[in-house]
Amino acid sequence: MDRVTIPAADPASGGLATGAVARLLGVAPTTLRSWDRRYGIGPAAREGGRHRRWTGADIAALRDMCRLTSAGLPPAEAARTVLAGTSRDAPVPGSGRASRDPGPLPLGRARRECRGLARAAVRLDAPAMDELLTAVLDRYGLPAAWDEVMMPTLHAVGRKWETAGERYVEVEHLLSWHVSGALRAFSAARPAGPGAGVSLLACVPGETHTLALEALAATLAQQAVPVRMFGAALPAGALEEAVRRTGPAAVVLWAQSRSTASCSLVARVAAIEWGVRGARRRPVVLVAGPGWAGEPPPGARYPAGLADAVDVLATLGAR
Repeated sequence: MDRVTIPAADPASGGLATGAVARLLGVAPTTLRSWDRRYGIGPAAREGGRHRRWTGADIAALRDMCRLTSAGLPPAEAARTVLAGTSRDAPVPGSGRASRDPGPLPLGRARRECRGLARAAVRLDAPAMDELLTAVLDRYGLPAAWDEVMMPTLHAVGRKWETAGERYVEVEHLLSWHVSGALRAFSAARPAGPGAGVSLLACVPGETHTLALEALAATLAQQAVPVRMFGAALPAGALEEAVRRTGPAAVVLWAQSRSTASCSLVARVAAIEWGVRGARRRPVVLVAGPGWAGEPPPGARYPAGLADAVDVLATLGAR
């Protein structure tokens, strides 16, 4: 968590103005005014009885408020904790620095960690996101952290900007980047088991959504299943060449939309053979992502989720 240095109060005015405090903490001035008006998290003094002037103690309370809301506490509960003087004992992982707050995300009934991650995302609070993501990965493990925290928050961010025109796209980009970084950091490769078959992961041509495949690659690495992750929009010819060169036990093809899901590509990949005459092999093809929803292509498997895909690939790799 970034530490915020509390500046000395302006001796001429008795404290800092709201705009200066907002810049210091990275919180929108409207958020500070709202916390003052709604919850009583405000300055002890006002210039001329009107303009807010924040002392060092006032700013420390604001910092605790940011910390608690970034960890998932509703603002009202966070304010009660701060006013009661118990915020220092609250187990929170984030700092709450931010640039602006576009409003709550449509999370519905979700884990508390989802709400904390969502608040950090909409405030563009990179340090808080990193600490929250590390905490949920350490606490729940990768499959559960992905299914129950990361993916619901990413979906909520996507729904937010889709219903608001092109606003808040920066929130989705920043959150995606930090989720990707957390997955890579968590998946420090372990030595693959002897004779284990490799799994090849790739997005189909024209498909740029990679995070679900990154979560799968990270989980396989954690379980010592060898994996080759080719990422976004791998051209069909390059995919076929990669299959021939690596001889994978399985190939996972991700498609986010029906427009990119290609049954003919699945058939071509499934037909690739390698090995000596009389003992030639073919890969098992798994199709993943909403683009394949419904009846999967002939000969392909459609895992029910991350945990199911990991189980299938681990079994195939052990053969």
